[in-house]
Amino acid sequence: MKIHALSRSKKDKYPPSVEHNHIDLTASPDELAKELQGVQGDYLFFAAYLADDDEQKMCDLNGSMLRNFLHALHTTGAIKSLKRVILVTGAKIYGVHLGVPKNPMEEDDPWLEGSEWPPNFYYVQSHILKEEASKASFDWTVTYPNDVIGVAKGNFMNLTTTLGLYCSVTKELGESTLPWPGSTEFYGFFDCMTDADLHADFCRWAATEPKCSNQAFNVVNGDAITFSSLWAKFAARFGLGLDPHDLSNPPRDPEIQKLAPNPPVSASAAANGLVGHFKQSVVEQRINLVKWSQRDDVKAAWDRLAEREGLEHDSFEKATWGFLSFVLGRNFNLVVSMSKARKAGWTGYIDTWDAFEKHLGALEEGKVLPGRK
Repeated sequence: MKIHALSRSKKDKYPPSVEHNHIDLTASPDELAKELQGVQGDYLFFAAYLADDDEQKMCDLNGSMLRNFLHALHTTGAIKSLKRVILVTGAKIYGVHLGVPKNPMEEDDPWLEGSEWPPNFYYVQSHILKEEASKASFDWTVTYPNDVIGVAKGNFMNLTTTLGLYCSVTKELGESTLPWPGSTEFYGFFDCMTDADLHADFCRWAATEPKCSNQAFNVVNGDAITFSSLWAKFAARFGLGLDPHDLSNPPRDPEIQKLAPNPPVSASAAANGLVGHFKQSVVEQRINLVKWSQRDDVKAAWDRLAEREGLEHDSFEKATWGFLSFVLGRNFNLVVSMSKARKAGWTGYIDTWDAFEKHLGALEEGKVLPGRK
């Protein structure tokens, strides 16, 4: 079996069984085709993503990357051997970035399309994929992971690294307890997360599973967690305790950000008898982590820690503090149904804390986080 890994980076290391091709997905189809000569396969896993603060620009950018890549495969002729494209998207397809969604989130929930909703690049990519598949002989599968936890460096959305850094530096600052920085409400609300390794296993399984042909699937761990059940575990792992009165104490550096005027659940409110039941969602921070990460004492603590433990010094700067603030600050539940995948035969599962333990350990081995004492 031959595997082609395609990326813009030239620094990634791959095993001998993998052939790495350097490509820039923002290039034109003709330029991409030149870089893809001799590259072909039966299954394509497309997980590329570029961020932009403007939603329409993000639609244009990420949509063109997918379309241009597929057009380049037409030029090289590789499209003829392609059996299935697995496109990685996310729970943003349900509008979780806009406010409370319909819970549980299910794959046949209505999309938030129309002038009353902001553009969503996942919709654009999904439409492009279906359109291009109809012109060729391949079919498709789309995945919807949520709050992915894994090992990545300099990633746009890396919960594990940033959480680990928050805990490590809090300890280095001489704190005896681990303050909860997010929403008081979300601390006890439900969330469903996706282990990166589990998601990779799902994608591999879905590539050849007949029941996954031309279908979209939620992919989460299989449990529903609350941070009220996890936070003491994070604290203990990093040698800290919890203040029994933490959530009753005044917030240290509070900030509230309003999300969309109408939350996503309003799209199905009439059908579910919920019209007028939901108000505008917010992101509430008891500690603004972006500001916290820029404090002089916090930076100095990281400098000491990185120097003493021989850690990658730029890990702290590359951490996604804004994304972690958003995830922990939401004031609503996020429950993701796995029923469709289960009915198709998927049995994968991992306990979310076990997933965090695994990836925190890998980050410690990789000298991104300090080792356990």
